Amino acid sequence: MPEPTTRPAAVLLDMDGTLIDSEKVWEVALNDLMKHLGAPQLSLAARLESVGGSLDSSLRICFREAGRDPGTIPADEYRETGEWLYDRAGELFSHGVPWRPGARELLGALREAGIPAALVTNTIRVLVERALDTLGREHFTAVVPGDEVREPKPQPEPYRRGAELLGVEPGDCVAVEDSPTGALSAERAGCAVLVVPCELEVPAGPRRVLRETLAGIGPAELGAVLAEVRAR
Repeated sequence: MPEPTTRPAAVLLDMDGTLIDSEKVWEVALNDLMKHLGAPQLSLAARLESVGGSLDSSLRICFREAGRDPGTIPADEYRETGEWLYDRAGELFSHGVPWRPGARELLGALREAGIPAALVTNTIRVLVERALDTLGREHFTAVVPGDEVREPKPQPEPYRRGAELLGVEPGDCVAVEDSPTGALSAERAGCAVLVVPCELEVPAGPRRVLRETLAGIGPAELGAVLAEVRAR
């Protein structure tokens, strides 16, 4: 990794699997939904397919795995099922979610250095608000939930919106992600992307720097990520 020659204008951070180990919470919630739908629990392949996705994509996977065509589900049933899922997930989130290694320290270091941070997630606002009890609202200048954008990850809108709310250009930011879906979103937005995989292997990419953990990562290391991507 080259010596850092710059400092990120801002850092845009994913939530599930990146800052908190919440993918396991989602696994419980989705399998409870499968039981609610009268179906067996999700296959490993279907569960991995859902990682990093939106509420809509998770519902579609669950209906499909329950043997129903998501495109034929009545609107009222679809909405009510979505409400059931985020009510169950909210109940689980309210018990607290463990941090990913190094994540708490990274947020503290960014705040101390005066580098603005945005939380950029496919999770809906009502669940993000509960997660912020663990993460600490004081760490984030802006929050971009999945239900407040037109096109969630893997589309670039969430990361572009995060940069916009902070008044910076995506190309001057480092995004921190754990999933292929999120890394693609940040890359499409023009960010340098620090990828720390959690549940899924994430392929290399021209704007991606892969690391095994956030432990030991601070502003200087993020500056080096930005410098490395710019040098390619």
